Amino acid sequence: MIVASTALRDLAILPWILLALLIMVDMATSLRRPGNLTVEAPPEIFVGETATLHLHLDRARANLNAKLDWPEGLSGRKEFEFNPGPDDTLETSVPFRAVRRGVWQLDHLWLFWDSRLKLLEFVPRLDLQAELRVVPNIRQVQSGEITTTVMSTLYGVKENRALGEGSEFHQLRDFVPGMDIKSIDWKRSARRRSLVAKELRAERNHHVIIALDNGYLMREEIGGLPKIDHAVTAALATAWAAAIGGDLVGYYSYDVRPRTFSAPAPGRNAFARLRNWTAELSYVSRETNHTLALTELNARTPKRSLIIVFTDFIDTTSAELLIENIGILTKRHLLIFVAIRDPELETLIETAPDDIDGAATLVAANQSINERRLVLERLARMGVTIVDAKPNSVTARLISTYLEIKAREMI
Repeated sequence: MIVASTALRDLAILPWILLALLIMVDMATSLRRPGNLTVEAPPEIFVGETATLHLHLDRARANLNAKLDWPEGLSGRKEFEFNPGPDDTLETSVPFRAVRRGVWQLDHLWLFWDSRLKLLEFVPRLDLQAELRVVPNIRQVQSGEITTTVMSTLYGVKENRALGEGSEFHQLRDFVPGMDIKSIDWKRSARRRSLVAKELRAERNHHVIIALDNGYLMREEIGGLPKIDHAVTAALATAWAAAIGGDLVGYYSYDVRPRTFSAPAPGRNAFARLRNWTAELSYVSRETNHTLALTELNARTPKRSLIIVFTDFIDTTSAELLIENIGILTKRHLLIFVAIRDPELETLIETAPDDIDGAATLVAANQSINERRLVLERLARMGVTIVDAKPNSVTARLISTYLEIKAREMI
């Protein structure tokens, strides 16, 4: 009986011994340590745009999958597959989208593959140590589109327009029939004993202040990006247009209290400072104090300026202090109020509700849009220029408004 029991025990252990041997063979034939991992990424990515991360892996086996944990400011596929490349290498291209400004770290990459006999799964971790910098979007500035528009508008049409327009003296010209009689300089004509006319042009060197509200309401996402990023993109484009137009550009940010103020400065250096500053502008969750912020701005800008305010509000009640303080600014300055419209909210009110909850949502959306319209109408009656546009059109609308103000010499 003892011999039979021992034999049965040995037979019971035998499958486990065979399994252990299979695992060892499977591990020996399947385990291969990956070689060096090389990362290629653009040095800077514009917020809201898509870029590609290129990964190259030396001495790697085929059919290799990988997993990557994206940081908060980047969005992409978490799992992807490496494809065979030249010289016993694997490579892959991973598209991703920049959704937050800042410097974001990609620390580790996890590889995973099944063994040949499907008994094991290997999950090694490789150091990635990649740094991706997401910066404000200046695509329109780099393309030259804004430069061409401003130059053709202010320096093409303006320089060739009829004499007598504008407010800044440019030169004297002989008077010829067809010119405005009001352009004649009678004193110089008397000295020369022939009629001469004054040629005027649009005044330059105006002060333009970019005022950015960085409170919690500007963190609301519209079109996949926070409002503050849409505002920064439009602000940078307008600042470049103002620099090309010969004006002095300054900037100001605030939330619960004033944060940063830079006095208006000429040329492209002002734009470079503004770009660096907006790249480091953090996302905050503090409520905006419009009274303190706009009072401080009014005190810091004694000269009449064009102030472009990027802000947001919830309803007519919360906008009361905003309206009151903007009214104080309009006594000295010319204001552009930039409000970024939510296209999803407009789509919502155009869709018939299916149930009671949908009807309640529709009523709330209509009320929000009506209150927004009332606030903007009050501001317009105070002499504030309103730019109320969707994210994809706010930049063009704002630059067009700026050029119109320049053409009409309203500053």
